[in-house]
Amino acid sequence: MDQQRRQILYHYTDFQALDGILRCAQLRVNNVLNMNDSAEMRHFMNHLCAAAVERLEREGYAHRARELQALFREEVHKEYSAFAACFSFHRDDAAQWERYGNRGRGVCIAFRREYLQRIARGGLSLQAVFYRSDMAGHPMVDVFCELARGRGVLSGENPEVKMALREAWACSVSFKHPSFSTEYEMRLVVSPFEMEHFEVQPCYHVTKERIKKYYPLDLRAMCAEIGIGMEELVSEIIIGPDSTQSAAIFQDYLRDNGLRRLADRVSLSDCPLRTVLP
Repeated sequence: MDQQRRQILYHYTDFQALDGILRCAQLRVNNVLNMNDSAEMRHFMNHLCAAAVERLEREGYAHRARELQALFREEVHKEYSAFAACFSFHRDDAAQWERYGNRGRGVCIAFRREYLQRIARGGLSLQAVFYRSDMAGHPMVDVFCELARGRGVLSGENPEVKMALREAWACSVSFKHPSFSTEYEMRLVVSPFEMEHFEVQPCYHVTKERIKKYYPLDLRAMCAEIGIGMEELVSEIIIGPDSTQSAAIFQDYLRDNGLRRLADRVSLSDCPLRTVLP
């Protein structure tokens, strides 16, 4: 993918969420455990352990490999809450529309990556998603193998081991199964162990079936901190291929909510995704 395309990150969503992002200047980071890839954090930890164990056994550290397995077996039963907002490098993409853009009836908001990177401070970080089942090349494998080769106890009570486990869980937030690799995703993340550095207060969305926890990011304030406005953060807005939304009315909505420059950046999707009627 060329460098120019990598400078824009696309967020596919519905019009209700768009209203929150643009009119209210609020971007939600949602609990990863509520997303459609909720098992990926543990999936990452299990595969990370398997790669480290395989290497240790190959090097003749079979006993330490079993200790590491026991450590991870206990660790993956824990539940950590991590929160993220998801973006893709793909513009006007059929799979993204189908999965995240209300089946093509929603909208795609294009964010300038440079500014997202700059507002990702404190407990926030902008992370590229790692798509691999084979963890042999992941840097955390080196970390755990080095710990296992040493003389320290492989226990969560060991400060070095505890720190490594924290780092591994943090990496797991930006991991997905390789079958999702075509999404080419980045995430704005609050990892499980950065909450102490995150000053945003949580909110709760109550539905008929459950209560969801999220953190609302104040985009207007965050943009002001780096000296830009909302209209500089957002470079384009694309109306979904199966949406019935009038472009003219949408542009009026933007103008009437103080986003006049964005009104000139509205376009209709060229994606040939359409609902097939029975």
